[in-house]
Amino acid sequence: MKLYPIESGNFKLDGGAMFGVVPKSIWNRTNPADSNNMIDMAARCLLIENGDRLTLIDTGMGNKQSDKFFGYYYRWGDHSLDKSLKKYGFHRDDITDVFLTHLHFDHCGGSIQWNKDRTGYEPAFKNAVFWTNKAHWQWATEPNAREKASFLTENLIPMQESGQLRFVERTGNPFAEKSELDFGILFVDGHTEKQMIPHINYKNKTLVFAADLLPTAGHIPLPYVMGYDTRPLLTLSEKALFLDKAVKDDYYLFLEHDAHNQICTLQTTDKGIRLKEIHTFAQLFE
Repeated sequence: MKLYPIESGNFKLDGGAMFGVVPKSIWNRTNPADSNNMIDMAARCLLIENGDRLTLIDTGMGNKQSDKFFGYYYRWGDHSLDKSLKKYGFHRDDITDVFLTHLHFDHCGGSIQWNKDRTGYEPAFKNAVFWTNKAHWQWATEPNAREKASFLTENLIPMQESGQLRFVERTGNPFAEKSELDFGILFVDGHTEKQMIPHINYKNKTLVFAADLLPTAGHIPLPYVMGYDTRPLLTLSEKALFLDKAVKDDYYLFLEHDAHNQICTLQTTDKGIRLKEIHTFAQLFE
């Protein structure tokens, strides 16, 4: 088995929204803002090569939205999903499974693309199964007013119409019948209903794809919760349990949205759980 970090593109978001009630004078130390109060963000995906299966966790924003839409997110840098796949010798048609932590547009937008004549949409991974879970699918396709702008119909319904959509069960490994991939899932509900946090055993380490439970290394302190979370108090309790377990079990946290740090570990200090070390993927696994 081999794992690869896939950089699907960088963008910017409002720092205040990303840190909720935490004052800018504090979060600006770890996630410095530009003159528009925007902070650097990544859309870092993870590719798992295991036998004849090639599983991609999340797909970034994609490129099918309008210039006006992307104008809100200040895309920067030269990363793209296709270039990142090509770097490791793969093409999107090689992907057999796309596992989506949740269905906000910055996590699943790259799953769907325009068709050839731009009259409609089609899966961007024509040979892949798309994995979500039933509770989150219902939440996303019948969105509340707070999250409606994050759940885009053009990202969701084409998955269903293609016949490539599958639902993960709450227990068990969704890939157990297809491969020997040791793949566990933590379900959390604070950010959005039934977000899935993958845990992968790889080279004697537990690598956890932190998604929006811990978007950047700057979000490690317990009260640092995004303004985007639908149930911030629930995030607090879920995050507290997760951070404790991350220290106890020596998790390596793969940071999806941290533009400058790929992986981190944690430690207990007199101020609570804090950053221990920052690692690059290459340092740990290559």
